[in-house]
Amino acid sequence: MAALMRVFDEDLEKSQRLSHAEYIAMMFLSEAPGRTMRLSDLAELCQQSPSAVGRTVKRLEAQGLVGRQQSVQDARSFNAVLSEAGLARLEEAAPVHEASVRRHFFDQLEGVDLGKLAVALQRIAQNP
Repeated sequence: MAALMRVFDEDLEKSQRLSHAEYIAMMFLSEAPGRTMRLSDLAELCQQSPSAVGRTVKRLEAQGLVGRQQSVQDARSFNAVLSEAGLARLEEAAPVHEASVRRHFFDQLEGVDLGKLAVALQRIAQNP
């Protein structure tokens, strides 16, 4: 998995000047209601520490792709908000990411029983 993440990162950095972590954070934000999510929830979805996601959001914020606002529900926490520019940037980068996933992962599965692979991956996910 680490090798896959590295090649996804390399492909995005080379052609889009985005890290894989930045792309994934924007993707999750794009799917959230109002394109807004608590930073702690975003960290959980990204499977990163809150401080790592905080650094990612800070980089995206500096580019105007994400905003940060205090939560209305909990004044102690902050939300990340995907901006219109961030959504456009995500849509621009999506074909590159999809091609990278296809080339480095799906194209390598030729001849593999995908049903058995899915079952194995589910077992792995359930027993961390």
